Amino acid sequence: MKVLVLGGNRYIGLHLLFELARQGHEVTVFNSHVAAMPEGTRRLHGDRKLPGTIEAVLTPVRDEFDAVFDNTSFTPDDMHPIVEMFRGRVKHLVFTSSIAVYLQSDAQPIDETFPVSDDESTGLFGSYGADKVRCEQILAREYADNGLPYTVVRVSHSCGPMSPLPTREPGTFTRLEQGRPLLLAGNVDAYIHVVHIQDVARLMCAILGNDQAIGQIYNAAGSQYCSITGYMRLMAKAVGVEPNIVHMPSDLGLRSPVVHWLEARHGGMVFSIDKARRDLGWEPGFTLEGALADSYRWFVEEGRDRYTIDFSDDEAILAEMARRDRPLIA
Repeated sequence: MKVLVLGGNRYIGLHLLFELARQGHEVTVFNSHVAAMPEGTRRLHGDRKLPGTIEAVLTPVRDEFDAVFDNTSFTPDDMHPIVEMFRGRVKHLVFTSSIAVYLQSDAQPIDETFPVSDDESTGLFGSYGADKVRCEQILAREYADNGLPYTVVRVSHSCGPMSPLPTREPGTFTRLEQGRPLLLAGNVDAYIHVVHIQDVARLMCAILGNDQAIGQIYNAAGSQYCSITGYMRLMAKAVGVEPNIVHMPSDLGLRSPVVHWLEARHGGMVFSIDKARRDLGWEPGFTLEGALADSYRWFVEEGRDRYTIDFSDDEAILAEMARRDRPLIA
């Protein structure tokens, strides 16, 4: 198929580019930054945040594509021009959403029918999750009113090569290599549900040509989940060291410099992937241990020099704990 990817220079979009090419699709990418691309990929340059750029760059080619993957719509203002551009022109529009849309639930696992919120005051992830819900709502209305063939993929916490932020695996791997303590706050027994980024790309590709996926929403998560502490141990196993896990005192009032997941504050979340398995014939290829091992392999072989890790927050927390005469007990 002839496919357009919006994004494609960082994380999900970049893995998607290579997976699409591997599966034999003809790929065009529209993004604002240069990145390594599969051989034969056509690149359209533009910053979609600049007024008029989408129209100027995509209008001349908008009839060329069978499918569009939108990885970079975060607000309704992002989504509206994409809908206008491709209404009645594509066989499929796939939108990258997030598990940040869901409300916390006492019942687990969370499937695609569970409540979401477009109100940043009630959602766990504030405006980010609320805006993703609003984007989904735009697509659902367009499908109902004009038959736009769309699919939504709600991606869980992800890991794997080319992490866009040093505060994810790169920072933790570096701390483990240097023997630094892993400072954890909140409920470290809360479950987190992580997916390898390559498995996300494979799920997204499985949507193409599948009429059953039109108008549907799919969770993209791994086949396994674990506690926050368990995840730190698995990362340490990938590095080949024993982790020095330190639980920060609850009255310290500071966030963990290691863990960015809100589950530590709001409780664990586990996501059902039964629907994707059933409709798309998709199955995660990585176990948790295998996913983190793959991420560390890339970090060692290619990624280390891409990141600058800041330990200033660690040092401030350790100094405050020492001032309070708090022993560093795991």
